[in-house]
Amino acid sequence: MRHYLLAAFLFLTSHSLQAAVVDFDTHFSDSTLRIDYIFSGTNRTQHIALDQLSKSAGWFGRRHNLQRLPLEGNGQLTMVDPQTGDTLYRHSFSTLFQEWQETEEARHVEKAFENTFIVPMPRRAVDMVVQLVDTHRRVSSSLRHRIDPADILIRDRSGEEQTPWHYIRKNGDSQEKIDVAFIAEGFAADQMDYFLALCDSSIAALAAHEPFRSLIDRFNFIAVTPVSHDNGVTIPHKGLWYDTALASSFDTFYSNRYLTTLHIKKLYDVMTGIPFEHFIILANTPEYGGGGIFNFYNLASARTKHYKLEVIVHEFGHSFAGLADEYAYGDDPETHYPADTEPWEPNITTLHDFNSKWADMMQQGTPVPTSPDGRDVTTKVGVYEGAGYQTKGVYRPVQECRMKVNNVPEFCPVCQRAITDIIKFYTE
Repeated sequence: MRHYLLAAFLFLTSHSLQAAVVDFDTHFSDSTLRIDYIFSGTNRTQHIALDQLSKSAGWFGRRHNLQRLPLEGNGQLTMVDPQTGDTLYRHSFSTLFQEWQETEEARHVEKAFENTFIVPMPRRAVDMVVQLVDTHRRVSSSLRHRIDPADILIRDRSGEEQTPWHYIRKNGDSQEKIDVAFIAEGFAADQMDYFLALCDSSIAALAAHEPFRSLIDRFNFIAVTPVSHDNGVTIPHKGLWYDTALASSFDTFYSNRYLTTLHIKKLYDVMTGIPFEHFIILANTPEYGGGGIFNFYNLASARTKHYKLEVIVHEFGHSFAGLADEYAYGDDPETHYPADTEPWEPNITTLHDFNSKWADMMQQGTPVPTSPDGRDVTTKVGVYEGAGYQTKGVYRPVQECRMKVNNVPEFCPVCQRAITDIIKFYTE
């Protein structure tokens, strides 16, 4: 079974590269198809199930590079024309489910996680292929199913009342810009002015970092203001449970500072009909924490006394650009980054295929690995051991970077190039 899944993945990858460029208007209508899945399993099993389909007016995502992936991610969604076999659209992502599979809890219980994806609505019936990959970048599970846009069970949400929203900063049409939505979590109706001020300061924080500083005009920023019944977010280790718009909570996977929401369908209900490609969820809490998952969402504490803006920038590095954490705190034998596999994240390496990473950015003669020397800690590009949560066997580009510690003022040159590549993928 594993060999079949790998062959299917390789076929989809190679076929999309060989096919002619897909014209958006020929294959898609100007509307959004929302697909809800359930991913479930244990540390050793995975199941993918289709939950429900819905649609809404307008498509606000990319209309070019439809067959390409910006990064591999830990999973891929591929839309295939069943008549020709051509790939029409691809999307990559990472999931909380796959993170959970690496936890101790996953050894003892089976759990299910909501996952939602939006794609442009096809004009004709298509096959949708969902694939999850393991830490060796091998396909670990797959689901292929048919979607017919004429299906009467696809719920039309176009006429539903929208969550209040407005542009904070609009630099152009959604078809040409990257729409980033700030979402209020745990805010009462009379606190929205404070939320909007937090949005402004968050945009300023992003714009203070290259390459966002130079390319900020390629973004639109939107404020979405769902009202929560309670102020704050749930903190189980303090016995605090709140009723909020997105049901966010600390203590994800029993980690005190890991702030996420597992209620993904609720998140997408809030965003129905609103132009967006990426989320930044601002949580109304002074408790320090957050989380960012590639092409999923970025959630951060908005009222902490320390590092609030730095956390938002760091987590956006994860959710928007697929950057890995460059810090280390131990040596787990079941690492996310095994030695025989090169990570797909652009800013770390196991040296398995280092030439595919930042070798071209290093000065001639720089040793690999590189020994820290205390100088040029944020600009001298080398290969420094300790990254991806491991002290040994995983390497980062510089001694200190925003993806390693919050008090570093900039992304390193390798991370800056990776972010630039993602921005250009969406806008050129």
